[in-house]
Amino acid sequence: MMLKKQYLALFTVLFLASCVSQPTVKQPSKPVRHGNVQITESQTIIKPAPVIVQPNKVVKPTPTPTPTPTLSYSTFADWKSDFSTRAIASGYNSYDVQRLLDSAYLNQQVISLDSGQPEFSKMPWDYADSAVSTGRVNTGKNKFAEQRSYLSGLESQYGVNAEIVAAIWGMESSYGAVTGNSHLPSALASLAYEGRRQAFAETQLLSLMTLLQRGDVSWSQLEGSWAGGMGQTQFIPATWLKEGVDGDGNGHKNPWSTADALASTANYLSNAGWVRGLAPFYEVTLPSSFDYSTVSTKQSFSQWRSMGVSSVNGNYLDSGTIFELWLPAGKEGPALLLSKNFDVIKVYNNSSNYALGVSLLGKAIAGQGGLQKSWPRYERPLSTSQARNLQNRLTNAGYDTKGADGIVGTNTRKAFQRWQGDNGQTPDGFITQRSASSLASW
Repeated sequence: MMLKKQYLALFTVLFLASCVSQPTVKQPSKPVRHGNVQITESQTIIKPAPVIVQPNKVVKPTPTPTPTPTLSYSTFADWKSDFSTRAIASGYNSYDVQRLLDSAYLNQQVISLDSGQPEFSKMPWDYADSAVSTGRVNTGKNKFAEQRSYLSGLESQYGVNAEIVAAIWGMESSYGAVTGNSHLPSALASLAYEGRRQAFAETQLLSLMTLLQRGDVSWSQLEGSWAGGMGQTQFIPATWLKEGVDGDGNGHKNPWSTADALASTANYLSNAGWVRGLAPFYEVTLPSSFDYSTVSTKQSFSQWRSMGVSSVNGNYLDSGTIFELWLPAGKEGPALLLSKNFDVIKVYNNSSNYALGVSLLGKAIAGQGGLQKSWPRYERPLSTSQARNLQNRLTNAGYDTKGADGIVGTNTRKAFQRWQGDNGQTPDGFITQRSASSLASW
């Protein structure tokens, strides 16, 4: 394998593991450990551990997972052999590398899931309905009550709303009940061998190796999502390596631990730029004479107010705070001013519908009301082939959608919004069977 020698050098960079650790917190009287949760005689509460920097602590360097150029292999065994050589050459323990790869098998279902696309795009209310289903909300309220003290401590420490952390917990794993049943080494190895996301998958495998060598993840606990998500809030290994927090103070950062997962979620959002005390969105009303060409732009609240935009609930909004106006269902649906925190939620899943679902679930868990304006549920989405037609025709007409993948994303909506403004439609950017029929059908 000539490729082995050509890419050995790409895995030589080392990084220093974190020098920050957290001591075990003194527990209440008669503490008992049940799984990863501290239980007192009266309630199930995980006690937060303060972050304390320990000076003069020497940590052995561990290899840095780095991406590689996409390589092609004839067989899965060939990829295993080459990856093993490169990983060992970059500093990973040969026994652990071989142990991980020996356990990995080619999972064709993972490859199919990664390359597959839904036939129809979901409408925003489909996400919203699922996020705030009765079962998810009721379970969320119970879990929130159980962990109220711990979540409040995290909010004080990191500034991230406790109900948002709880909502991500609910969205990602149904509050720890569903963490995935795919063998992580096999899933990631299959993605690496297939090649479409080879650099991503190999980076995740190397990060998983570091977590195993560090003792944060157990060899007996390697099941997660087919895409590499681990534990109760579904971190991928490389992100966990960077953002993971030892929430229960036991000396390890384990994504399957409730305390560690919740603390790491708060830490991740905080590091992504979460603004303390700011809601992810505020529902607003628009005047009848509103200029819809400003939809999806970012302006200060004083500017929005000068255009007649006002808060539905009378919330005080700072005049200088920047918000983006979003109409998730066009002019007939709710109008939302999105704050920076809405974008921060999207570090978990780069989807506005996902961020909306998390935000609505957080409000429901906290006992707050949802959206006041109803959804235009009579509208229907485009199929994948129709969306691809739309993208091709918009681009050919001078409204570049940045590709024609059949997925209605931000670039496609903005291109369609410009087309609407030039063709006598209200430029709200909402793509449906009705609004886009002339462009989507042959």
